[in-house]
Amino acid sequence: MKPYRTVLFVPAHKTSWFDKAAACGADAICFDLEDSVPDHLKAAARGEVADAVARLSQERPRTGLFVRPNSLGTGLAGADLEATVVPGLTGVFAPKVDTALDVVRWDTLLDHVEARSGTSGVEYIIPVETVQGIQHCEEIAAASPRVGAVIGPTAEHADIAKAVGYEWSPEGTESLYHRTRILLATRAAGRHPLTALWERIHDLDGLREFTVRGRKTGFRGQVVLHPTHVPVVNEVFTPDAATIDFYRGLLSTYREAEARGDGAVVYGDVHVDKAHADKAVEWLARVDQLAELNGGS
Repeated sequence: MKPYRTVLFVPAHKTSWFDKAAACGADAICFDLEDSVPDHLKAAARGEVADAVARLSQERPRTGLFVRPNSLGTGLAGADLEATVVPGLTGVFAPKVDTALDVVRWDTLLDHVEARSGTSGVEYIIPVETVQGIQHCEEIAAASPRVGAVIGPTAEHADIAKAVGYEWSPEGTESLYHRTRILLATRAAGRHPLTALWERIHDLDGLREFTVRGRKTGFRGQVVLHPTHVPVVNEVFTPDAATIDFYRGLLSTYREAEARGDGAVVYGDVHVDKAHADKAVEWLARVDQLAELNGGS
């Protein structure tokens, strides 16, 4: 999966919001058919999503386009996928995944609808939002080649808060254990680690602090709820020029030392050996991948 910095949610029945969401600079958009759509509007919203994916995938080919269907237990997931898995869809935001078996069940549905719709390569973003999901996050992250990203959540009022029963704080100490466990499982499986969710729409300073803490923990992107959050989160997850120059210089210095037969060298005031160089290679590769998102912004 591409290293999305921002995945912006938009209710699938709010069609007047679609183009605003697409224009705000988010790396990916997720059309939500689950919690944000009233039951009596879900059927019509499926068609709106399919139309939007067909159009936006042509107009904005760099933007990831995802759909969050209703969970497997509702009996609506099959109809959601049947209608919305169309050419141009990047992936499925698969809710309420408790075990690796749930991922296999999503695979079975998706294999079927891909064959019928002529699509391929649809990926998953999986939010670990239940206690059972936390307990099985290692198996979930590795359950299918379709798993592209996994979310370690710390929402104030969403499913994870209800499931775990924590009392939310901006610092996130109450959710640090399960987020870290999910992060490690995600990295071990070679998936993209996302976090979520800052629910206070107008508190952009709090959002920035929250996002910086997530980046320092090891997350590389975030689910966002409002277009005004996108530039803040994108900036935090975009490496700055000084850091890019640091890693380029470190790697160049190490390679010169290696060519001389030295296994270690001092770069500035930092001891550098192969482990440092390997980190620089990985870090700079992510910079190159980020440059491809949304035209390099």
